[in-house]
Amino acid sequence: MSATGATTVNPLAEGLETVKRAPPGVLVVFGASGDLTHRKLLPSLERLSRRRLLPAAFAIIGVARTDMSDDGFRDLMAEAVPDAGPGWAEIIKNSVYISGEYAHPDTFKKLQRRLKEIDDALGTGSNRTYYLATIPEMFGDVALALGKVGLNKAEPGGAARLVIEKPFGRDRATARELDETLHKVFNEDQIYRIDHYLGKETVQNVLALRFANAIFEPLWTRNYIDHVQITVAETVGVEKRGSFYERAGALRDIVQNHVMQVLSLTLM
Repeated sequence: MSATGATTVNPLAEGLETVKRAPPGVLVVFGASGDLTHRKLLPSLERLSRRRLLPAAFAIIGVARTDMSDDGFRDLMAEAVPDAGPGWAEIIKNSVYISGEYAHPDTFKKLQRRLKEIDDALGTGSNRTYYLATIPEMFGDVALALGKVGLNKAEPGGAARLVIEKPFGRDRATARELDETLHKVFNEDQIYRIDHYLGKETVQNVLALRFANAIFEPLWTRNYIDHVQITVAETVGVEKRGSFYERAGALRDIVQNHVMQVLSLTLM
């Protein structure tokens, strides 16, 4: 036990190193029926659960326009990680689903009620993180709707955070416009702008290959490298992401972020 009473656990292998678990809380995923949630978010959360990095008092609230029951969402969570560890079943049991339009007041009144129910049942202490895995056009609308019902602020001792998936605007002007919208209801220290691929361990390994390898380190210079090719070999097609790609396009989706990160690390 730590001084605060939180259980300390090992992120990779028990008994080697300890870290503190995250505090009790609720993760609210907007776009919960989409591809990103099913293929990336849910498996990642299960890995955190397997490593005992999630608290015992933890739940997911899925929000999307797709008509689905609580049990339907729980089935989706189970299907996303067929080889899940034992802790995942407990998280599934605690999780619920809200069907509704992203900017409609009724959706957020339901969310407010469900958050209160989970806080009372699990003791999550008004700790909530809102993860926007929707189409980019809805980011500002969802943030403003959260503010209208007071979900942008947490009770004393809690925290309210907003996580925005890329792309953050289409250009500088729209990025600034989105920033201004978010800051109407959330403080800067509540906002997290992320890309689910930046910082991946596999990508970071490029640095080790470049600088810690006695064979490559002295040769990895302009004197010996003629050019660099990056191949993006996808095993999954557009599938249900057609509407997103029609708006964003592959260039904005992967080249300006994923590919440029790999290129920058390679050229360092």
